[in-house]
Amino acid sequence: MPNIRTRHVLVDGIRTQYLEAGDGEETIVLLHGGAFGEDAWLSWEPNIPALSERYRVVAPDWLGFGGTDKVRDFVSGAGRMIDHMTQFLRVMCIENAHFGGLSMGGTMLLKVAALGKPAWPIRSVFVASGGGFIPANDARQVLLDYDQTIDKMRQLVTVAYADPKFAEDDEFVKLRWEKSLVPGAWEASASARFKAPATPPRSEFGLPDDTPYEQISVPVLYTAGGKDQLREPGYATELAKRTPDARLVEFPECGHVLNVESADEWNKLVLGFLSDVSGSA
Repeated sequence: MPNIRTRHVLVDGIRTQYLEAGDGEETIVLLHGGAFGEDAWLSWEPNIPALSERYRVVAPDWLGFGGTDKVRDFVSGAGRMIDHMTQFLRVMCIENAHFGGLSMGGTMLLKVAALGKPAWPIRSVFVASGGGFIPANDARQVLLDYDQTIDKMRQLVTVAYADPKFAEDDEFVKLRWEKSLVPGAWEASASARFKAPATPPRSEFGLPDDTPYEQISVPVLYTAGGKDQLREPGYATELAKRTPDARLVEFPECGHVLNVESADEWNKLVLGFLSDVSGSA
């Protein structure tokens, strides 16, 4: 089984951490989710070994997350994160790759893929719980109310994973909690919701989804959890209908982080999709 290596690179002076595994001729870039304490390891650890048997896998930590410098742009916000990722791909000389995204990572990936001329060298896309309307519901509020206590982290895990075994696993919860305590991690995530006194009320959530999925020109695999509390029922069906070359697979018993909850099945599905895209048996 390929080893997962942790490495660092400077991207416009920003120390950027990434995981790397495998030495296949084709590259997969994995983009992690945006929950407190999230990084490439928490999002993709059950998936990288299987994917790296056939591919070179690169999984960076977003700007402000994990082992990457804790930087937040208060003007462009997510735009700065996407620009940083664009420069990371250039520094890494990644000129053609399959891209996977979980939750926030999947949503941002789809937005980039839907641009007329995407800034990333995207050959195909696969997402878990990414894209679509993001409701400002009670489950989302549990994530937003995270206060760096282990009890709140257990609540966060409870709404993100349908299977109760994850919230009942003390080591699993402790690992996520410890990663959320890294200096600057909470601030980088929470600062996205800061607002100056003179600005009108705003929210990242409960807003219309304006991504032009009809403009995505590469094959897309959508995967969604049937028990996802952080999305509305049927959201992925609408995305698949709007995307020209798309397929959708739902995991009825899974929650938001279905690539972890049902890792073996999800890995096989993605590898099959990539084989179809590459034209290999």
